[in-house]
Amino acid sequence: MKTIRIGLIGSGFMGKAHALAYRAVAGVFPLPVQPVLEMLADVTPEAAAKGAREFGFARSTGDWRALVRDPGIDVVDITAPPSLHREMALAAIAAGKHAYCEKPLARDAAAAKEMTDAAQKAGVRTQVGFNYLKNPMIALARQIVASGELGEIRSFRGIHAEDYMADAATPWHWRLDPAGGGGAVADLGSHIIAMARHLLGPIVEVYGQIETVIKHRPVAAGAAQTRPVEVDDIARAIVRFARGCNGTIEASWVSQGRKMQIEFEIVGSKGAIFFTQERFNELQLYEAGAAGSRNGFRTIPAGPAHPPYGAFCVAPGHQLGFNDLKTIEVRDFLCSLAGEPPVGPDFREGWEVQRTVDALMQSSRERRWIEIG
Repeated sequence: MKTIRIGLIGSGFMGKAHALAYRAVAGVFPLPVQPVLEMLADVTPEAAAKGAREFGFARSTGDWRALVRDPGIDVVDITAPPSLHREMALAAIAAGKHAYCEKPLARDAAAAKEMTDAAQKAGVRTQVGFNYLKNPMIALARQIVASGELGEIRSFRGIHAEDYMADAATPWHWRLDPAGGGGAVADLGSHIIAMARHLLGPIVEVYGQIETVIKHRPVAAGAAQTRPVEVDDIARAIVRFARGCNGTIEASWVSQGRKMQIEFEIVGSKGAIFFTQERFNELQLYEAGAAGSRNGFRTIPAGPAHPPYGAFCVAPGHQLGFNDLKTIEVRDFLCSLAGEPPVGPDFREGWEVQRTVDALMQSSRERRWIEIG
């Protein structure tokens, strides 16, 4: 079996999630290729060596450029901050490597387009880490919409809210660096925008509003000195889809009490569906026309009837987890490297999402509708 040698940049939260997925994927799915954890890069040789030991990589380096240049690497997997994505991905593509990058793909749509075009020209495969799209319940929701079961789609309401920035004492860090693009609108908004596009298709126009509610943060934990915050904490938008319906999208990283609120409701002329990531092994379905005493949403629990759930567990209702979704994402990418039709989302989809993020930010600045041409 052909091996695919993985070079991972970053050993933080998402770096660990990627490493766990590479280690798990062959035990869950029959694969046409075998991933090999070859090299890990981080900001210092010490951090890289520690991550390599913990995650099972054969080698490590404190220089990501050395990883990209290394002839023993087939895939460059980027989990560094977004401000570094463009430089790293373009270097990987120039070296003939396949590129797998966490979201948001780049700081703006122009950079994302440059990365997309470079990959297409070089003929390498790409993927962006929108792993929430890999949930079997999301596949079911998409199937229900596409089948026409809900009738004519009338509206979409979506939100991604968390509270990891709700405390004003949380110090200034890389997520607040405007060099990386937007704040909550990019970090969380990109997820709910990707979800909306995945379920209902392209967004063609937005009217957005972003705001910064915590305007200064400590330069370090416990420090009296503060630094201005130049990115948004909350983003809201009205959106228009190419299919003809409208909707709303919201993103916030200051929503007290919310740990992972990715939620959406799609309403059609014949019914509706509702989903929340906080109960992401369930989908709520409403079918119009039921008798009054039976009129309401019903819960569909995840099970083997919703692939690829059955690859993890033969029993319904036993539930998948966050890292399982990343394992599905890694499976899809590895299969594309073996020549199977790519499932994505790839860099082109990452660019499309970033175009919507940029349009939302522009709309907020100019206080007008912005078309995504």
